[in-house]
Amino acid sequence: MPGSSKDTWGGFGFQGGANGASRAPFSPVSYTNFVLHFSSVMKNVTITLDEKVARWARIRAAEEDTSVSRLVGEMLRDKMLDDNAYETSMRAYLAQSPRELKKKGQTYPDREELHDRHSLR
Repeated sequence: MPGSSKDTWGGFGFQGGANGASRAPFSPVSYTNFVLHFSSVMKNVTITLDEKVARWARIRAAEEDTSVSRLVGEMLRDKMLDDNAYETSMRAYLAQSPRELKKKGQTYPDREELHDRHSLR
């Protein structure tokens, strides 16, 4: 009520004090959750599974609290990422310049020299 010792201001409580003195307005605690949405197109795919594989997939999906569809999708995504990482590593290795196995005037090391491991004996 306007003019009383307890008033509201802009939706915030405004507490009146003694002799009409007032304290700073207080605001209720509010929490804000932000949700990020990623725009991606999902494609439906039908697969055929052996009964034992399908049973395992249903059990595994239940253990992970997800659907069989999401479980298979994540497995395929992981496989794709592993393949990409392997290809990237292979290209990086093959892009290196070759190393010399011997110096000029020397012979190549024999098998025993290459595989000699004193620490394992």
